[in-house]
Amino acid sequence: MNDFYPEITPFNSFLLAVDDQHQIYIEQCGNPNGQPVLFIHGGPGGGCSENDRRFFDAEKYHIILFDQRGCGRSLPHGCLDNNNTANLVADIEQIRSKLSIDSWHIFGGSWGSTLSLVYAQTHPTAVKSIVLRGIWLARSEDTQWTFANGGATRIFAEYWQEYLNALPNGENEHSIESAYKIMIGEDKEAALKVAKAWNLWETRCCTLLPNAEYLTAACEDKKAWTTARHEAHFMVNNCFLTENQILNNCDKIKDIPTTIVHGRYDIVCPFDNAWLLHQALPKSTLVISQSAGHASSEPETKSHLIDATRKMLTLIG
Repeated sequence: MNDFYPEITPFNSFLLAVDDQHQIYIEQCGNPNGQPVLFIHGGPGGGCSENDRRFFDAEKYHIILFDQRGCGRSLPHGCLDNNNTANLVADIEQIRSKLSIDSWHIFGGSWGSTLSLVYAQTHPTAVKSIVLRGIWLARSEDTQWTFANGGATRIFAEYWQEYLNALPNGENEHSIESAYKIMIGEDKEAALKVAKAWNLWETRCCTLLPNAEYLTAACEDKKAWTTARHEAHFMVNNCFLTENQILNNCDKIKDIPTTIVHGRYDIVCPFDNAWLLHQALPKSTLVISQSAGHASSEPETKSHLIDATRKMLTLIG
């Protein structure tokens, strides 16, 4: 299987003021004269990691990564004010303008797939090709599946119970709205407890086989706090999208070369998300990881994604 490209360090990094409040962290790696590709991380609130640079051939790509508003190395950390999907799409355009890039490739997974699709549908002429992983269409049923006694809670029932045990009133207060109120409330101890339980629950669902190293990295206090609060913030607001917005707007990107990689046993974002997107984009390529769940680090999915970035260079002719 394809493995990560060698470790690399940025040749440039900086904070970009996107409004009077938010500064977003941006880094550039690889070949500054190579094909520009933007990595869009998941969450919301996840931030980028060093391994995210390694899906791309550094000799051929100008690799651009950024931490979305309020997370990772962006400032102010944890800020949810003026933090919505339209703002994030506008931020991406500001990055493109700042770097004087006419058009670029887009690579995003999980929530990053959602934001990639919304961005491409908003600015189709700016996008050369798209690689997506772990599709999340951000419909109400997708949110319910994971965090509201949906299908995921039946598959990992004991993990769900641990999450419920962290809530002040357990099953009587398990709604996303209730958890969100606690996480943005004045009781910081209760907020952190719920945020850690939220992130632990979701992370446990991410891999087909238990992965202690992955779990430990994802559930560090600061990361759990940021990711859980961001996710709940977006979920209670329907991700600031209209219902079924992404599928309804696929005609806008129907001619952009698109590769969809999805784990057969993805419990966080069930496979039908990828299937429905593939049906809405008949020219897209759907690659199924038959031995994987949701995480990009699972060997088969990682291999498919690296293969996709190699092919990405040929998709534009």
